Amino acid sequence: QVQLVESGGGLVQPGGSLRLSCAASGTIFGWIMGWYRRAPGKQRDMVATITSGGVSTYDDSVKGRFTVSRDNAKGTVYLQMSSLKPEDTAVYFCRMVRASDIYWGQGTQVTVSS
Repeated sequence: QVQLVESGGGLVQPGGSLRLSCAASGTIFGWIMGWYRRAPGKQRDMVATITSGGVSTYDDSVKGRFTVSRDNAKGTVYLQMSSLKPEDTAVYFCRMVRASDIYWGQGTQVTVSS
């Protein structure tokens, strides 16, 4: 059983930045890592994913503002968020996937408000 622990969430003003981290209890090499979010009253949606080789994809709503990266040696994936908007307010979850194996973190709250 792999444990994923997110950190770095908090309260930030519109236009500000935050960096989220997700640390895995084991190796992340060979796993697709991703960030998802659930805004109040909405379903959980994909924000960004990154393959073991570093190929990333983004939801259109965050392109140009968010950057996903990973450090396989440290077993950690990051989400650098810039130009944050109130609509980015959500609980952000880390996910790792390989074939039929999927693991989720517990989530970290990000609130964008003045």
